[in-house]
Amino acid sequence: MATRGLTHSQLAAALLVALLATCHGGSIAVYWGQNSGEASLSATCASGNYKFVILAFVFQFGKGQKPQLDLASHCDPSSGGCTGLSKDIRSCQRQGVKVLLSIGGGVGSYGLSSPADARNVAAYLWNNYLGGTSSSRPLGAAVLDGIDFDIELGGDKFWDNLARDLKNMGKNNGGKTVLLSAAPQCPFPDEWDSGAINTGLFDFVWVQFYNNPPCQFSAGRSAFLAAWKKWESVPAGKIFLGLQASKDAAGTGFVPAAQLSSQVLPLIKSSPKYGGVVLWSKFYDDRTGYSSDIKSHV
Repeated sequence: MATRGLTHSQLAAALLVALLATCHGGSIAVYWGQNSGEASLSATCASGNYKFVILAFVFQFGKGQKPQLDLASHCDPSSGGCTGLSKDIRSCQRQGVKVLLSIGGGVGSYGLSSPADARNVAAYLWNNYLGGTSSSRPLGAAVLDGIDFDIELGGDKFWDNLARDLKNMGKNNGGKTVLLSAAPQCPFPDEWDSGAINTGLFDFVWVQFYNNPPCQFSAGRSAFLAAWKKWESVPAGKIFLGLQASKDAAGTGFVPAAQLSSQVLPLIKSSPKYGGVVLWSKFYDDRTGYSSDIKSHV
C-alpha cells in the first residue's frame, strides 16, 4: 500500500518530538541561609520549585580554626539554636529535595594547610553534618545529603584531598553517598576549585555566570557559549548555570526570566551535561518570583 506524505501538523509534531529528544530537562537549585527575611527552609522545599537547597555557609574552618556556621539571623548555632532545623531538613528530603551544606563563601576565614588538615575538616563535616556522630551537631540529628565547595579565598591547595576524603568516608561507612558540588566562577579554569573538580568526584558544578563580565551572558552570546563549553569539559556529573535571582542580588550579569527562557537556555539545554539553574539566593527569589517564572523552561 502506498503511504501518504506527512501533513504539516504531523511534520511539526515530529520536529517537536525530535527537538525535545535533544533537550535535557533540568532542575533548580537555590542557596538559603544568608538572610532571615527569606522563607523558612521547610517552606522553601514545600514550594516545589527546587530540587536542591544549599545551606550557606560554614565560613570558618581549616588551619587549626574551630569551624563556624553562619545562617544569618535564622538561628544561632553557638547556642544550639539551629538544631531545630533537623525537622525542616528531613521534611525537605521526604519531598525529594537534596539538602547540601556550603563551605566557604565570599567572606570568611578558611583554607587547608595540608592533606592531614583536609582529613580533619572532612572528619568534622562527616561527624557533625553527614553520616557520622557527634555530641554537638549544629543542625541536629538530620543527615545532610552532601557538601558544596564555594571556595573563593584561602588558597587553592588540598581541596582535592578534602573531596576524596569526604567521598571515602561515605563509602567506608556503609557505602553512603556523599554528594559533592562546587561553585566556581565562570572564567575557566577556576582559581580555587579547579584542582578539586578535576578529581572527577563532583556530582554537580554550579558555575557563577554573574559578577563575571568576561563570560556572563551580557558579554555576548559567543563569549558566554565559549565559557559554557569549557565548563562542559570538566569531569563532573552535571553543570548548572549560576544566576542571580534579582538585579539587587549581585553587581552585574542579571538575566531577566523572559530572556533566560527565550535566549539563554535554548543554547545550553541540548548539552548532555546540562543540569539546570542555580540561584543566589532564596531571599531574592522570594522578592522576584524568578524560580516560578523559569521553572517550566528549565
